Amino acid sequence: MIDKFTINRPRKLTKAITVGDVQVGGRAPVVVQSMTNTDTCQVEATLAQIERLVAVGCELVRLAIPNHDAVLAFKEIRAASSVPLIADIHFNHRLALAALENGADAVRINPGNLGGVDKTRPVVEACRELGRPLRLGVNSGSLEADLLAQYGGPTPAALVEGALRWVHQFEDWGFDNFKISLKSSDVLINLAAYQELARLVDYPLHLGVTEAGGLMAGTVKSALGIGMLLAQGIGDTIRVSLTRDPVEEVQVAYEILRALHLRYRGVELISCPTCGRCQIDLFSLAEAAEQRLRSIKQPLKVAIMGCVVNGPGEAREADVGIAGGKGVGALFKHGELVRQVPEADLLQALLEEVAAMTGEQLDLV
Repeated sequence: MIDKFTINRPRKLTKAITVGDVQVGGRAPVVVQSMTNTDTCQVEATLAQIERLVAVGCELVRLAIPNHDAVLAFKEIRAASSVPLIADIHFNHRLALAALENGADAVRINPGNLGGVDKTRPVVEACRELGRPLRLGVNSGSLEADLLAQYGGPTPAALVEGALRWVHQFEDWGFDNFKISLKSSDVLINLAAYQELARLVDYPLHLGVTEAGGLMAGTVKSALGIGMLLAQGIGDTIRVSLTRDPVEEVQVAYEILRALHLRYRGVELISCPTCGRCQIDLFSLAEAAEQRLRSIKQPLKVAIMGCVVNGPGEAREADVGIAGGKGVGALFKHGELVRQVPEADLLQALLEEVAAMTGEQLDLV
Protein backbone atom coordinates (compact mmCIF):
# COMPACT_ATOMS: atom_id res chain seq x y z
CA MET A 1 0.00 0.00 0.00
CA ILE A 2 1.39 3.40 -1.01
CA ASP A 3 1.10 5.85 1.87
CA LYS A 4 1.76 9.54 2.59
CA PHE A 5 5.50 8.95 2.72
CA THR A 6 5.71 7.87 -0.93
CA ILE A 7 8.14 10.01 -2.91
CA ASN A 8 6.38 12.64 -5.00
CA ARG A 9 7.95 12.33 -8.44
CA PRO A 10 5.67 13.58 -11.23
CA ARG A 11 6.84 12.43 -14.66
CA LYS A 12 8.22 15.11 -16.93
CA LEU A 13 5.67 15.52 -19.72
CA THR A 14 7.35 14.86 -23.05
CA LYS A 15 6.23 14.77 -26.66
CA ALA A 16 4.48 11.54 -27.59
CA ILE A 17 5.69 9.37 -30.45
CA THR A 18 4.25 6.06 -31.62
CA VAL A 19 6.35 3.01 -32.44
CA GLY A 20 3.96 0.69 -34.24
CA ASP A 21 0.98 0.72 -31.89
CA VAL A 22 3.00 1.56 -28.76
CA GLN A 23 3.07 5.13 -27.48
CA VAL A 24 6.32 6.38 -26.01
CA GLY A 25 6.26 9.64 -24.09
CA GLY A 26 3.37 11.92 -23.31
CA ARG A 27 1.30 10.39 -20.52
CA ALA A 28 1.98 6.78 -21.55
CA PRO A 29 3.43 4.37 -18.98
CA VAL A 30 7.17 3.75 -19.10
CA VAL A 31 7.66 1.30 -21.98
CA VAL A 32 9.85 -1.78 -21.53
CA GLN A 33 12.01 -2.90 -24.42
CA SER A 34 14.88 -5.25 -25.15
CA MET A 35 17.04 -6.46 -28.03
CA THR A 36 17.45 -9.89 -29.54
CA ASN A 37 20.89 -11.50 -29.40
CA THR A 38 20.20 -14.09 -32.10
CA ASP A 39 21.60 -13.82 -35.62
CA THR A 40 18.86 -11.83 -37.34
CA CYS A 41 19.32 -13.95 -40.45
CA GLN A 42 18.14 -16.94 -38.42
CA VAL A 43 14.47 -16.12 -38.80
CA GLU A 44 12.90 -18.91 -36.74
CA ALA A 45 15.35 -18.53 -33.84
CA THR A 46 14.85 -14.77 -33.79
CA LEU A 47 11.07 -15.05 -33.87
CA ALA A 48 11.18 -17.60 -31.06
CA GLN A 49 13.23 -15.22 -28.93
CA ILE A 50 10.89 -12.33 -29.70
CA GLU A 51 7.92 -14.36 -28.49
CA ARG A 52 9.79 -15.35 -25.32
CA LEU A 53 10.39 -11.64 -24.71
CA VAL A 54 6.74 -10.83 -25.33
CA ALA A 55 5.70 -13.53 -22.86
CA VAL A 56 7.47 -11.70 -20.03
CA GLY A 57 6.14 -8.27 -20.98
CA CYS A 58 8.52 -6.82 -23.57
CA GLU A 59 6.68 -4.18 -25.59
CA LEU A 60 9.27 -3.15 -28.18
CA VAL A 61 12.05 -5.33 -29.59
CA ARG A 62 15.18 -4.13 -31.36
CA LEU A 63 17.07 -6.23 -33.91
CA ALA A 64 20.62 -5.77 -35.19
CA ILE A 65 20.80 -5.11 -38.95
CA PRO A 66 24.49 -5.50 -39.88
CA ASN A 67 24.07 -6.35 -43.58
CA HIS A 68 21.67 -6.72 -46.49
CA ASP A 69 20.85 -10.35 -45.66
CA ALA A 70 19.65 -9.19 -42.24
CA VAL A 71 17.39 -6.64 -43.93
CA LEU A 72 15.74 -9.39 -45.98
CA ALA A 73 15.31 -11.54 -42.88
CA PHE A 74 13.92 -8.54 -40.99
CA LYS A 75 11.07 -8.24 -43.48
CA GLU A 76 10.04 -11.84 -42.83
CA ILE A 77 10.41 -11.46 -39.07
CA ARG A 78 8.39 -8.25 -39.01
CA ALA A 79 5.52 -9.91 -40.86
CA ALA A 80 5.29 -12.59 -38.17
CA SER A 81 6.05 -10.54 -35.05
CA SER A 82 3.36 -9.72 -32.51
CA VAL A 83 5.13 -6.55 -31.31
CA PRO A 84 6.68 -3.53 -33.04
CA LEU A 85 10.27 -4.02 -34.16
CA ILE A 86 13.08 -1.47 -34.26
CA ALA A 87 15.99 -1.83 -36.69
CA ASP A 88 19.35 -1.14 -35.05
CA ILE A 89 21.70 0.48 -37.56
CA HIS A 90 25.37 1.39 -37.37
CA PHE A 91 27.76 2.73 -40.01
CA ASN A 92 25.60 2.21 -43.12
CA HIS A 93 22.66 4.54 -43.72
CA ARG A 94 21.49 2.43 -46.68
CA LEU A 95 20.64 -0.37 -44.27
CA ALA A 96 18.41 2.04 -42.35
CA LEU A 97 16.62 3.01 -45.57
CA ALA A 98 16.18 -0.63 -46.56
CA ALA A 99 14.91 -1.60 -43.10
CA LEU A 100 12.29 1.14 -43.25
CA GLU A 101 11.22 -0.09 -46.69
CA ASN A 102 10.95 -3.60 -45.26
CA GLY A 103 8.60 -2.69 -42.44
CA ALA A 104 10.70 -1.41 -39.52
CA ASP A 105 8.42 0.38 -37.07
CA ALA A 106 11.37 2.60 -36.15
CA VAL A 107 15.10 2.80 -36.65
CA ARG A 108 17.85 3.40 -34.13
CA ILE A 109 20.70 5.45 -35.57
CA ASN A 110 23.80 7.04 -34.11
CA PRO A 111 24.76 9.95 -36.38
CA GLY A 112 28.21 9.87 -34.78
CA ASN A 113 29.02 6.69 -36.68
CA LEU A 114 26.53 6.93 -39.54
CA GLY A 115 28.58 9.36 -41.62
CA GLY A 116 27.42 12.87 -40.77
CA VAL A 117 24.75 15.12 -42.26
CA ASP A 118 24.86 13.73 -45.80
CA LYS A 119 24.17 10.17 -44.61
CA THR A 120 21.77 11.05 -41.80
CA ARG A 121 19.40 13.33 -43.69
CA PRO A 122 18.12 10.64 -46.12
CA VAL A 123 17.16 8.47 -43.12
CA VAL A 124 15.31 11.36 -41.49
CA GLU A 125 13.50 12.13 -44.74
CA ALA A 126 12.49 8.48 -45.15
CA CYS A 127 11.11 8.43 -41.60
CA ARG A 128 9.13 11.57 -42.32
CA GLU A 129 7.68 10.21 -45.57
CA LEU A 130 6.71 6.90 -43.97
CA GLY A 131 5.51 8.41 -40.70
CA ARG A 132 8.00 6.33 -38.68
CA PRO A 133 9.97 7.53 -35.66
CA LEU A 134 13.65 7.14 -35.02
CA ARG A 135 15.84 6.94 -31.98
CA LEU A 136 18.67 9.42 -31.88
CA GLY A 137 21.42 7.52 -30.09
CA VAL A 138 24.43 9.29 -28.62
CA ASN A 139 27.04 6.93 -27.17
CA SER A 140 30.20 7.69 -25.25
CA GLY A 141 32.06 5.30 -27.55
CA SER A 142 31.11 7.03 -30.78
CA LEU A 143 31.06 10.75 -30.09
CA GLU A 144 32.34 12.99 -32.84
CA ALA A 145 36.08 13.76 -32.63
CA ASP A 146 35.59 17.50 -32.18
CA LEU A 147 33.41 16.95 -29.10
CA LEU A 148 35.93 14.58 -27.56
CA ALA A 149 38.66 17.14 -28.13
CA GLN A 150 36.56 20.05 -26.83
CA TYR A 151 35.46 18.33 -23.62
CA GLY A 152 38.49 16.14 -23.04
CA GLY A 153 36.54 12.89 -23.39
CA PRO A 154 32.97 11.52 -23.26
CA THR A 155 31.82 13.70 -20.37
CA PRO A 156 28.17 14.42 -19.56
CA ALA A 157 28.51 17.82 -21.22
CA ALA A 158 29.94 16.21 -24.35
CA LEU A 159 27.06 13.72 -24.53
CA VAL A 160 24.47 16.48 -24.12
CA GLU A 161 26.17 18.67 -26.72
CA GLY A 162 26.31 15.67 -29.07
CA ALA A 163 22.57 15.15 -28.68
CA LEU A 164 21.64 18.82 -29.00
CA ARG A 165 23.70 19.15 -32.16
CA TRP A 166 21.44 16.60 -33.87
CA VAL A 167 18.24 17.74 -32.18
CA HIS A 168 18.74 21.18 -33.67
CA GLN A 169 19.65 19.67 -37.03
CA PHE A 170 16.50 17.52 -37.07
CA GLU A 171 14.41 20.53 -36.12
CA ASP A 172 15.98 22.55 -38.93
CA TRP A 173 14.82 19.78 -41.26
CA GLY A 174 11.33 20.05 -39.79
CA PHE A 175 11.46 16.64 -38.11
CA ASP A 176 10.41 15.99 -34.51
CA ASN A 177 9.29 12.34 -34.53
CA PHE A 178 12.13 10.95 -32.45
CA LYS A 179 13.33 9.94 -29.00
CA ILE A 180 16.81 10.35 -27.57
CA SER A 181 19.26 8.14 -25.70
CA LEU A 182 22.52 9.10 -24.03
CA LYS A 183 24.51 5.98 -23.28
CA SER A 184 27.58 5.47 -21.16
CA SER A 185 28.78 2.50 -19.12
CA ASP A 186 29.44 4.94 -16.27
CA VAL A 187 26.34 5.36 -14.10
CA LEU A 188 27.18 8.86 -12.88
CA ILE A 189 27.96 10.14 -16.37
CA ASN A 190 24.63 8.76 -17.55
CA LEU A 191 22.83 10.37 -14.64
CA ALA A 192 24.31 13.83 -15.13
CA ALA A 193 23.84 13.76 -18.91
CA TYR A 194 20.16 12.76 -18.79
CA GLN A 195 19.40 15.25 -16.02
CA GLU A 196 20.79 18.10 -18.10
CA LEU A 197 19.18 16.97 -21.35
CA ALA A 198 15.78 16.58 -19.66
CA ARG A 199 16.06 20.20 -18.57
CA LEU A 200 16.68 21.37 -22.13
CA VAL A 201 14.36 19.30 -24.36
CA ASP A 202 10.92 17.74 -24.23
CA TYR A 203 11.52 14.78 -26.54
CA PRO A 204 10.94 11.29 -25.12
CA LEU A 205 14.01 9.83 -23.44
CA HIS A 206 15.19 6.23 -23.75
CA LEU A 207 17.06 5.23 -20.59
CA GLY A 208 19.75 2.62 -20.21
CA VAL A 209 23.31 1.98 -19.11
CA THR A 210 25.26 0.57 -22.03
CA GLU A 211 27.60 -2.39 -21.66
CA ALA A 212 26.43 -2.74 -18.07
CA GLY A 213 27.86 -6.25 -17.65
CA GLY A 214 26.58 -9.62 -16.47
CA LEU A 215 23.62 -10.40 -14.28
CA MET A 216 24.97 -9.06 -10.98
CA ALA A 217 26.96 -6.00 -12.08
CA GLY A 218 24.55 -5.19 -14.89
CA THR A 219 21.50 -5.36 -12.64
CA VAL A 220 23.09 -3.10 -10.03
CA LYS A 221 24.27 -0.53 -12.57
CA SER A 222 20.95 -0.57 -14.41
CA ALA A 223 18.89 -0.30 -11.24
CA LEU A 224 20.91 2.74 -10.22
CA GLY A 225 21.41 4.34 -13.63
CA ILE A 226 17.79 3.88 -14.71
CA GLY A 227 16.11 3.94 -11.31
CA MET A 228 17.58 7.21 -10.07
CA LEU A 229 16.37 8.98 -13.21
CA LEU A 230 12.91 7.44 -13.10
CA ALA A 231 12.64 8.46 -9.44
CA GLN A 232 13.17 12.05 -10.60
CA GLY A 233 10.42 11.77 -13.23
CA ILE A 234 12.88 11.41 -16.13
CA GLY A 235 12.48 8.71 -18.76
CA ASP A 236 9.82 7.32 -21.10
CA THR A 237 11.18 3.93 -22.15
CA ILE A 238 13.89 1.70 -20.71
CA ARG A 239 16.18 -1.08 -21.82
CA VAL A 240 18.24 -2.98 -19.25
CA SER A 241 21.47 -4.11 -20.89
CA LEU A 242 22.83 -7.43 -19.59
CA THR A 243 25.29 -9.98 -20.92
CA ARG A 244 22.55 -12.57 -20.44
CA ASP A 245 19.41 -13.95 -21.99
CA PRO A 246 17.40 -10.83 -22.96
CA VAL A 247 14.39 -12.30 -21.15
CA GLU A 248 16.25 -11.49 -17.94
CA GLU A 249 16.67 -7.89 -19.12
CA VAL A 250 12.88 -7.53 -19.26
CA GLN A 251 12.45 -9.11 -15.85
CA VAL A 252 14.97 -6.72 -14.28
CA ALA A 253 13.27 -3.79 -16.03
CA TYR A 254 9.91 -4.63 -14.48
CA GLU A 255 11.50 -5.07 -11.05
CA ILE A 256 12.93 -1.54 -11.34
CA LEU A 257 9.52 -0.16 -12.31
CA ARG A 258 7.81 -2.11 -9.54
CA ALA A 259 10.26 -0.89 -6.90
CA LEU A 260 9.45 2.71 -7.89
CA HIS A 261 5.67 2.07 -7.97
CA LEU A 262 5.59 2.99 -11.66
CA ARG A 263 4.30 -0.27 -13.17
CA TYR A 264 3.21 -3.61 -11.77
CA ARG A 265 3.41 -6.79 -13.80
CA GLY A 266 3.81 -10.39 -12.77
CA VAL A 267 5.09 -11.93 -9.58
CA GLU A 268 7.05 -10.05 -6.95
CA LEU A 269 8.98 -12.74 -5.14
CA ILE A 270 9.66 -12.27 -1.44
CA SER A 271 12.16 -14.71 0.04
CA CYS A 272 14.30 -14.72 3.15
CA PRO A 273 18.12 -14.91 3.02
CA THR A 274 17.95 -18.02 5.26
CA CYS A 275 19.50 -18.57 8.68
CA GLY A 276 20.31 -21.44 11.01
CA ARG A 277 16.58 -22.24 11.44
CA CYS A 278 16.19 -23.11 7.75
CA GLN A 279 15.99 -26.87 7.22
CA ILE A 280 15.13 -27.02 3.50
CA ASP A 281 16.99 -26.16 0.29
CA LEU A 282 15.41 -22.73 0.03
CA PHE A 283 17.79 -21.50 -2.66
CA SER A 284 16.73 -24.22 -5.12
CA LEU A 285 13.07 -23.84 -4.18
CA ALA A 286 13.09 -20.08 -4.73
CA GLU A 287 14.95 -20.41 -8.02
CA ALA A 288 12.54 -23.04 -9.33
CA ALA A 289 9.53 -20.94 -8.31
CA GLU A 290 10.98 -17.84 -9.95
CA GLN A 291 11.49 -19.69 -13.23
CA ARG A 292 8.01 -21.22 -13.29
CA LEU A 293 6.22 -18.03 -12.26
CA ARG A 294 7.86 -15.76 -14.82
CA SER A 295 4.94 -16.15 -17.27
CA ILE A 296 2.37 -14.72 -14.83
CA LYS A 297 1.03 -11.35 -15.98
CA GLN A 298 -1.21 -10.42 -13.05
CA PRO A 299 0.59 -8.53 -10.27
CA LEU A 300 1.00 -10.88 -7.33
CA LYS A 301 3.20 -10.93 -4.24
CA VAL A 302 4.54 -14.45 -3.57
CA ALA A 303 6.64 -15.40 -0.54
CA ILE A 304 9.03 -18.29 -0.15
CA MET A 305 10.27 -18.45 3.41
CA GLY A 306 12.64 -20.87 5.09
CA CYS A 307 11.05 -21.09 8.50
CA VAL A 308 7.53 -22.16 9.44
CA VAL A 309 7.83 -20.37 12.77
CA ASN A 310 8.54 -16.86 11.47
CA GLY A 311 7.89 -17.10 7.73
CA PRO A 312 4.16 -16.36 7.50
CA GLY A 313 4.41 -13.45 9.90
CA GLU A 314 7.38 -11.86 8.18
CA ALA A 315 5.66 -12.21 4.81
CA ARG A 316 2.22 -11.13 5.98
CA GLU A 317 1.85 -8.71 3.03
CA ALA A 318 2.29 -11.52 0.49
CA ASP A 319 -0.79 -12.68 -1.37
CA VAL A 320 0.34 -16.27 -1.08
CA GLY A 321 3.42 -18.09 0.12
CA ILE A 322 5.08 -21.20 1.40
CA ALA A 323 7.31 -21.71 4.41
CA GLY A 324 9.61 -24.67 4.86
CA GLY A 325 10.05 -26.99 7.79
CA LYS A 326 11.69 -30.34 8.48
CA GLY A 327 9.75 -32.76 6.30
CA VAL A 328 6.65 -30.58 6.23
CA GLY A 329 5.93 -26.97 5.34
CA ALA A 330 3.05 -24.52 5.25
CA LEU A 331 0.97 -22.85 2.57
CA PHE A 332 -0.28 -19.45 3.71
CA LYS A 333 -2.22 -16.44 2.43
CA HIS A 334 -1.75 -12.94 3.85
CA GLY A 335 0.04 -14.43 6.82
CA GLU A 336 -2.71 -16.94 7.64
CA LEU A 337 -2.03 -20.66 7.49
CA VAL A 338 -4.10 -22.46 4.83
CA ARG A 339 -2.76 -25.97 5.25
CA GLN A 340 0.32 -28.02 5.96
CA VAL A 341 2.08 -29.55 2.97
CA PRO A 342 4.74 -32.28 2.73
CA GLU A 343 8.10 -30.70 2.00
CA ALA A 344 8.38 -32.46 -1.36
CA ASP A 345 5.03 -30.96 -2.48
CA LEU A 346 5.61 -27.34 -1.45
CA LEU A 347 6.41 -26.01 -4.93
CA GLN A 348 3.49 -27.86 -6.51
CA ALA A 349 1.09 -26.51 -3.87
CA LEU A 350 2.34 -22.97 -4.46
CA LEU A 351 2.03 -23.16 -8.24
CA GLU A 352 -1.47 -24.62 -8.04
CA GLU A 353 -2.55 -21.83 -5.69
CA VAL A 354 -1.10 -19.11 -7.93
CA ALA A 355 -2.80 -20.62 -10.98
CA ALA A 356 -6.11 -20.69 -9.13
CA MET A 357 -5.74 -17.11 -7.90
CA THR A 358 -4.77 -15.61 -11.26
CA GLY A 359 -6.64 -17.86 -13.67
CA GLU A 360 -3.44 -18.12 -15.69
CA GLN A 361 -1.90 -21.37 -16.86
CA LEU A 362 1.34 -22.54 -15.31
CA ASP A 363 3.78 -25.31 -16.06
CA LEU A 364 3.17 -27.33 -12.90
CA VAL A 365 5.70 -29.67 -11.35
